Amino acid sequence: MNTPTPPPASTTWDDKRIETWVGVFLRTGVLLAAAIVLAGGILYFAQNHGPRPNYRHFSAEPAQFTHFTAILHGVAALNPESIIMLGLLVLIATPVARVGMCIVGFLFEHDRLYLAISTVVLLILLYSLFFHK
Repeated sequence: MNTPTPPPASTTWDDKRIETWVGVFLRTGVLLAAAIVLAGGILYFAQNHGPRPNYRHFSAEPAQFTHFTAILHGVAALNPESIIMLGLLVLIATPVARVGMCIVGFLFEHDRLYLAISTVVLLILLYSLFFHK
């Protein structure tokens, strides 16, 4: 009895392959961000035994959380707040990187319309993240 051989693995880019690729990336990004925030949270609770914060008065985030390099320096120093902030940045960057991945997929598919739309969306996202105050 002859058993059918499976077709060779596809090397072409199609919608299904792009969806799978992007789905795995999104799950990985969210899980990575959650793991980073969890590690920072555990470190925060392990290190902080001081008085309870006063939430009656709003205070903005410290300057160390307004610049990416300052956050990285805090992570290198094992500052729990910096680690949590890094996890949040990874979470924010995940869908932005997804749009970039879609651009690559549409480029391989030669789909000019969705390539153009995705490029405009990525430019708007990047502008809003880096230049809009």
